[in-house]
Amino acid sequence: MSKYYLNYLDELESEAIYILREVWAQFENPVILFSGGKDSILVTHLAKKAFYPSKIPFALMHVDTGHNFPETIQFRNDLVEKLGVKLIVGSVQESIDQGRVAEERGKNATRNALQITTLLDAIEENKIDCAIGGGRRDEEKARAKERFFSHRDDFGQWDPKNQRPELWNLLNGKHFEGEHFRAFPISNWTEMDVWNYIKRENISIPSLYFAHEREVVFRSNSWIPVSEYLKLEEGEQVEKKKIRFRTLGDITITGGIESDADTLDKIALEVSAMRKTERGDRSDDKRSETAMEDRKKQGYF
Repeated sequence: MSKYYLNYLDELESEAIYILREVWAQFENPVILFSGGKDSILVTHLAKKAFYPSKIPFALMHVDTGHNFPETIQFRNDLVEKLGVKLIVGSVQESIDQGRVAEERGKNATRNALQITTLLDAIEENKIDCAIGGGRRDEEKARAKERFFSHRDDFGQWDPKNQRPELWNLLNGKHFEGEHFRAFPISNWTEMDVWNYIKRENISIPSLYFAHEREVVFRSNSWIPVSEYLKLEEGEQVEKKKIRFRTLGDITITGGIESDADTLDKIALEVSAMRKTERGDRSDDKRSETAMEDRKKQGYF
């Protein structure tokens, strides 16, 4: 009898689709956390495959800091219109205006941590019991501790030392009123896997991932894009460089790398030689050794 084997991308796809279907089976009102980055785009594509020919049964939820790349917002709007899905937007600016959070000040000020309050408010307001994210274990050491189904208490907090076992692919989504879960279907994917799958599936992504000329400033050992939110310090010079972004966050904290990779093939080749995680150019992760884990314990993505 001949045996049928899946290649590694098919195995990862199958695992992710299983998790997405388990989310739909176990929760009442799940959403996909959508940032406009490649990982959330990938999760949305997998959800489309998981429930085809029906529409994606999840709404997309975006926590809008107000400091996004314009290209990201345009991509988000175009995709939502194309898929015909509901978009939920939580506004950090509204949280600031309402006095729920305070704007950071100083050279390295960012709205990154302010997203926590906005996200938890949106989850409570919309009665969301599971938020599906595109986090991967290879991105950052705190994300390596996450399970596929990650429990959050009634304060939205995460306890990395008190997670439910996931033996034999059995996922436990039981929770009390007020609690919720985060689900991570692509936890086992690497950055290289993501790019190989994007290439295979011909998935559209924002142009920011491809090398292009942009005005930037060298800060915190990476190239920060010039924008209306960037305040130049003494001695800093604006330069025009051909760069691309390996990960997308706020325009104020997302550092680019010098690159000539303007095609998916070139990106895959470049990533194969990388020895630094893609979040290595995110200034919000450089604040301390435990910056990401501290934020996640409070309710971050």
